[in-house]
Amino acid sequence: MAKYLLILILALPVFSLAQERNVTGVVKDATGSPMPGVSVVLKGTTSGTTTDGDGVYSITMTSGTLVFSFIGYTTKEVVIENQSTVDVVLEESAIGLEEIVVVGYGSQKKKDVSSAIAVVDEKELKDRPLVSVAEGLQGKAAGVQVTQPSGKPGGGITVRVRGATSVSASNEPLYVVDGVPMTDIRGLNPQDIASYSVLKDAASAAIYGLRGANGVVLITTKTGKPNQETLEFSVYGGFSKLRKMIKTLNTAEYRELMTDIHIPLDPSWTNYTDWNKEVFGTGYIQSYQLSFSGGTEKSHFMASANYLKNDGIVAPAVFDRYSVRLNMDTRLKPWLKIGSNINLLRSKTKDTPDNASSGRGGVIMSTLNTPPFLNVYKSDGSGQFDPNPFQPSWENPKAYMFGADQEVVDNRLIASFMTEATIIKGLTFKPSFAMDVNTHQWDYYQDWFRTNNGRNTHGNGASDRSTYSTWTNENLLTYTKSIEKNNFTVIAGTGLVKYKYNGAYMSGYDFPEDLRVKTMNGANVITVANTSIDDWSLASFFGRLMYDYDGKYLFTASVRRDGSSKLNEKWATFPSFSAGWRISSESFMQGIDLIDELKLSLGWGKTGNQDGLPGNYLAYGLYTYTRDTPSSPLNGPTVSQTTIGNPYLSWEITSQTNIGLDVSVLKARITFRADAYLKRTTNLILDVDLPSSVGDVSNILTNGGEIENKGLEFTVSTVNFEKEFTWNTDFNISFNRNKIVDLTYTPTTYYAPIYSNNTSVAIFTKGQPVGLFYGYIADGVDPDTGDMIYRDVNKNGYWDPGDRTFIGNPNPKFTFGITNTLAYKRFELNFFFQGSYGNDIFNSTRIDLEGMFDSKNQSKAVLNRWTPENRDTNIPRAVGGGDVYNVQNSTRFVEDGSYIRLKALTLRYNVNPELLTKFGVKNLGVYVTGQNLLTITKYKGFDPEVNAFGNSPVALGVDYGTYPQAITMTMGLNVQF
Repeated sequence: MAKYLLILILALPVFSLAQERNVTGVVKDATGSPMPGVSVVLKGTTSGTTTDGDGVYSITMTSGTLVFSFIGYTTKEVVIENQSTVDVVLEESAIGLEEIVVVGYGSQKKKDVSSAIAVVDEKELKDRPLVSVAEGLQGKAAGVQVTQPSGKPGGGITVRVRGATSVSASNEPLYVVDGVPMTDIRGLNPQDIASYSVLKDAASAAIYGLRGANGVVLITTKTGKPNQETLEFSVYGGFSKLRKMIKTLNTAEYRELMTDIHIPLDPSWTNYTDWNKEVFGTGYIQSYQLSFSGGTEKSHFMASANYLKNDGIVAPAVFDRYSVRLNMDTRLKPWLKIGSNINLLRSKTKDTPDNASSGRGGVIMSTLNTPPFLNVYKSDGSGQFDPNPFQPSWENPKAYMFGADQEVVDNRLIASFMTEATIIKGLTFKPSFAMDVNTHQWDYYQDWFRTNNGRNTHGNGASDRSTYSTWTNENLLTYTKSIEKNNFTVIAGTGLVKYKYNGAYMSGYDFPEDLRVKTMNGANVITVANTSIDDWSLASFFGRLMYDYDGKYLFTASVRRDGSSKLNEKWATFPSFSAGWRISSESFMQGIDLIDELKLSLGWGKTGNQDGLPGNYLAYGLYTYTRDTPSSPLNGPTVSQTTIGNPYLSWEITSQTNIGLDVSVLKARITFRADAYLKRTTNLILDVDLPSSVGDVSNILTNGGEIENKGLEFTVSTVNFEKEFTWNTDFNISFNRNKIVDLTYTPTTYYAPIYSNNTSVAIFTKGQPVGLFYGYIADGVDPDTGDMIYRDVNKNGYWDPGDRTFIGNPNPKFTFGITNTLAYKRFELNFFFQGSYGNDIFNSTRIDLEGMFDSKNQSKAVLNRWTPENRDTNIPRAVGGGDVYNVQNSTRFVEDGSYIRLKALTLRYNVNPELLTKFGVKNLGVYVTGQNLLTITKYKGFDPEVNAFGNSPVALGVDYGTYPQAITMTMGLNVQF
């Protein structure tokens, strides 16, 4: 035995030398030219090299597989056994041109697309703690402006594709998730998303007809891959903090201000509560996802379960989401395929009221305005919140935060089922059925004891219950045929959509003193008890022809005929076409090696807008019923008209022309896309005022306006380094200009009312952009009086409303996003900047923080207010008495809202797979991500990404105590088995 062991020990070095050897060779392209800079890596390791100037490589190894890769060429793997010399020929790849792009009711190769479509895939979302699916588009697609008007967990996201097109209807795009059309994607799990395709121009979106005017976002969720069964677990957790604090007066400074305003303070009020520290805390986020995917050549599946919880920086705001998804498809017969996508969602949301004054429940404004001498609770130990001695109805912020129990619970089922049958060669029939069912529950209860409002009402509450369902059936015929160099794809289809809503709302007060009774059956007085139903239907017929000749000349035409029950003028037709010329495929371009792809495209089409209208029965006059005290004999409730129907109301129609240019050079090391578009919406649906002689209804909806959007978009992607160290950059920038071209009936309308001065700040008028700020030009403070000087614009010698003019523009001159991805060995670094330039913000928060017209606390800025001793200042005098002259809507409160933000910074480490295989682990990655780490802006408020009026298309860029964005740090782990 010892003899054999000795022989083995002596043989080991020889065996090792025999196994470890030098492998050399030359890498050439298809023409026989040597290729320098080709990456040569031993598969599954970090061991590798690159070819020299003559295409020669040399690598020391035992056995295994060598991977040869170079941008613009197809990666090649060679199994090494006993060879010592291995020469390789790399073939040019399609440079991404064979990549499949999802389009409406089908797909196309990227090289054959002749319309404006932006694609964002799952690698752009990797390792980012996204709460909303819409967040994944921000800064990633030219022409798509994504803003988060509020930083609240689970808050709404505003998406604009090439500007706003409507005032009365929605401006959000249509979302189609795995073939299911919807307008609300809140609650969907971002970790299930495989890709977005944004149909930006009418040529691509017209196939969705009456729902395509605001663009269409096609969302594809993940599915399994053949023979690649993967069990994956992902987890991340982190915390968030307020980016910037607004400092307010302490008790001594506040007392001095109140003296100037002639509001006496009790000498015993010496306490100091820093309400910023009491209210703004630490937010937390955590997410857990388990997924299993795989399949065969005939079947694919993906199942996932996710839990996410996001606690905001201002309590009690919280968003809890539970998501379960199952995607399956299988080919039962060579001619028959079936599939389904099922998603179950449950979300729980608690709200922190914002965008309201300190007297109307706004937590943020109350934080800034509540007198600093107040305590959170009364000092008598009663548990009651300390009331404001000047205005008892102005609760302190903690009372607004925790003085009521409230929660929203939504349960949602999104499911689709399809069958695809091949009738004859090239001809398929695909019927599909989808449902989107949601149950909504909101409960509110304020006890009778702790808050001033609760004591006044002896407890109050409200409850809302609703259910909506959308049922969709589509039937699609697709025929594909090639005749020599002529390639055709023709589709023809029908669609039916049925929506139904049922809701019930109840509110009341005078609850029992037993605090366990919180439901509405405990209210002694019912103030509101309403039920409502709503429905609409949509029928559609559509078709499309896609043709190309030899991959050089491209043409697509589509038409859709839609009929909707929402208007009396139900039917409309939406045609489109696009054409493309792949100049790079022409014979005269074949000798130009620098250019890989050069394509020119032109498209035109019409789309409509039926979503988000203020009612589904606009052709009819509606009535409401008001309960009266029962009389004898009984005669029912009082009936009154609420709207006047317009049987002649027709659809808003958006026509759009797009010119595009695609360029790829240096084997796709640089790719470039440019678009120019003109988008015009006619038959704008607007409210028109009626004379008082008509009756109780003061307005009617009618077609009476036109809006134009035009712009430029540029997208550039570069491969800066492609060796052991790689560095890729993606950049996009968008310029959009909108204008109100025509208003038939009402020449000017005002929006965005400002609470403190009771005047609207946004104007909607012919010849101007949407949402312009309107007010006075402030020329500083009069050193003699301490009051603001407002410019006499109309030259009549005195200040009056006629001096108001355009004072700011909330629309940005351009928006942009830039992503850099760097990798070295097993480390990856990704940093993503996003921003906006040239937009103004109307900071109405400062009206309540610098107005000095009542007992509200103020910001530190008022320490520089005008006094007889301090005349050279830009802050007017303290006035008190509710005098709002100095806080009129003016240029004083218009600020530059431009910003550039480090939206996400991620550092990732991928553990060596060789160390993991013995544990059954395929891949293991750990990462740390920072969001909103850096924001460069001149804006004085909490955050420049803000709008107190949410997703309003006409009231933009107004800040009034809006829940701010936060800085977030997360750490995560991804494991694949």
